[in-house]
Amino acid sequence: MRIERGITKAALACFCMLTWATTNAQNYPIKPIRLVVPVPPGGIVDVVGRLLGQKMTEHGGQNVIVDNRPGGLTNVGTEYVARSPGDGYTLVLQSLPMVVNPVVLGKMPYDYEKDLAPVSLTVTSPYLFVVHPSVPAKSIKELVAAAKAQPNKVSYSSAGNASNLHVAVELFNVLAGVKMLHIPYKGGGPALTALLGGEADLSVLAVSAVQPYITAKRLRALAITSAKRMRTLPDMPTVAEAGVPGYEFASWVGMLAPSSTLAATINNVHALAVKAARSTDLVERMTRDATDVVANSPAEFKSFIQAEATRWARVVRESGMKAD
Repeated sequence: MRIERGITKAALACFCMLTWATTNAQNYPIKPIRLVVPVPPGGIVDVVGRLLGQKMTEHGGQNVIVDNRPGGLTNVGTEYVARSPGDGYTLVLQSLPMVVNPVVLGKMPYDYEKDLAPVSLTVTSPYLFVVHPSVPAKSIKELVAAAKAQPNKVSYSSAGNASNLHVAVELFNVLAGVKMLHIPYKGGGPALTALLGGEADLSVLAVSAVQPYITAKRLRALAITSAKRMRTLPDMPTVAEAGVPGYEFASWVGMLAPSSTLAATINNVHALAVKAARSTDLVERMTRDATDVVANSPAEFKSFIQAEATRWARVVRESGMKAD
């Protein structure tokens, strides 16, 4: 009898918890949301986080707090979210480092496949190959020739080990058959500052970040990393067109939640995130920055992550990429 009562109480408790969680999911959001950005301010993940957070606040009626938690090649902020309650109120924006870090580092403080649940791929964006004006190369072909003539002489700044910028250049190294010197910084902002100051010869940076400096002739653009020319930059050749066949690179930013989050809650987070991402003014801003809003489903984002992991694991091995 006591065993039956114990089972009944346990079943009732589970039922109440499930009912509460389901009701909470249906009314989502009922309190502020913490959106963790695991990089310093200034890069594409941070920019997307702030724009998306503002729109989620407008559409959801609750404040979205953008929380920059850089460190550990994005692992600090991402692990924080992976270990947080799965209630839909602690989320993370991630990018390529999430799938590259396990290959580069080996040992990880979390497992993105087991500890995180995909919500939506928010945006994708190509980068520009840009050089300091003191660099003689006026084209990708001339850059390749210079890098081949003097291996590890041409230097490039990145946002850190395993960052989008690091991976983009290492893919270039593999396909062009060259080796350039990697100089990692703590974020895209410092990488840009280093390039402007002549501390590095080259970098691969977001269009929105470098366009003003190209206009002011403080940087020179050589090519864009997309597969096709951009409508907003019709005269800018792709890297593949300019001399490295097969080259294509796009950064991406996607939202994830702790894996313990209920499917109903994931659906509600997804609905709010997609509504925010597809806001007319946000799409217009992204388009000006040569960035495409995707806002796909959790299942589509999961498949995308798996494909990215497979692709970049091969590039990391072939390039010999490591944490410098």
